[in-house]
Amino acid sequence: MGTPEYAFALGTATTRAWNFFTRKNRMRFALPPPPTVSVPVVGTDERFPVRRIYCVGRNYEEHAKEMGFTGREPPFFFLKPTDATVVAETGQTATLAYPSLTHNLHHEVELVVAIGRGGKNILAANAKQHIYGYAVGLDMTRRDLQSEMKKQGRPWCIGKAHDQSAPIGPITPLAQAGDITQATLWLQVNGGDRQRSQISKLIWSVGEIIEHLSAAWELQGGDLIYTGTPQGVAAVVSGDTMRAGVDGLTQISVRVV
Repeated sequence: MGTPEYAFALGTATTRAWNFFTRKNRMRFALPPPPTVSVPVVGTDERFPVRRIYCVGRNYEEHAKEMGFTGREPPFFFLKPTDATVVAETGQTATLAYPSLTHNLHHEVELVVAIGRGGKNILAANAKQHIYGYAVGLDMTRRDLQSEMKKQGRPWCIGKAHDQSAPIGPITPLAQAGDITQATLWLQVNGGDRQRSQISKLIWSVGEIIEHLSAAWELQGGDLIYTGTPQGVAAVVSGDTMRAGVDGLTQISVRVV
């Protein structure tokens, strides 16, 4: 089986070099390697290859309150697997299978930051130099399973990192996104408002998130950062359609099946 050629927004030369290396050395895999997870880039035919998905917890004050917390606590992070991505293409409604084991699947609309240039110990003042662009994302959560793990003091990956837990729309390059700090983000379910707030209400700004995150992990081009959700999280069921947006970015539509 030949290695497919892709036009990636990041690392095109690296991809070609790897393809050449693979053909030259006739590399053989024990199993077919998984396809590269990628997200379309607005205004181009390129796609953004996804490396890791980082998420910020409780990063809007009103959401922190509805979850039983208050104040500006130090930021904390969790990860989702790359293949949890569900790409909502422009003008299409993506489908999301209602996950197993839960009876309380919650939506969380978020601004997603796409990293174009990696680094470690990045200062907040320099963070913009590392941003490739922005997208609209959903952090889908098996809330009942997450809550049970919290009660037991156990990791809650089962509530956050399940299959298809990271829907995302096309990535708008930084130069085309405008002043994202003044944008409104929102989510509707079946046409009715559920979540609505402003990016300016983030407890930890995008720059501060990148500073804290890059102190713990070395960021790389291809990383996605889900920056947190505002108040109004609630359950969805099979048959519901979620529409979400951030001013200046491509809206997404996702139907639960």
